[in-house]
Amino acid sequence: MIRSEKRRSEEPLDSSDLLRCQQVFEELKRDLGDVDDAEEVNRLAAITMELYRQGVRQKDQLRTMVAAARGR
Repeated sequence: MIRSEKRRSEEPLDSSDLLRCQQVFEELKRDLGDVDDAEEVNRLAAITMELYRQGVRQKDQLRTMVAAARGR
């Protein structure tokens, strides 16, 4: 029998995951100040969620990596 194991990145996010992503997203929007374009806001949210799904769970590390991924 073949066992299939789900990786954390394949599991749905729960409410605490979403809350942490939302907090980081809001902090970044406030700190970066230049995020008023709807496309850039969507990009910021997508990067935040993707990095979180990939296992970046510490708030400060997630913020740093999202900012770096934006290239700013």
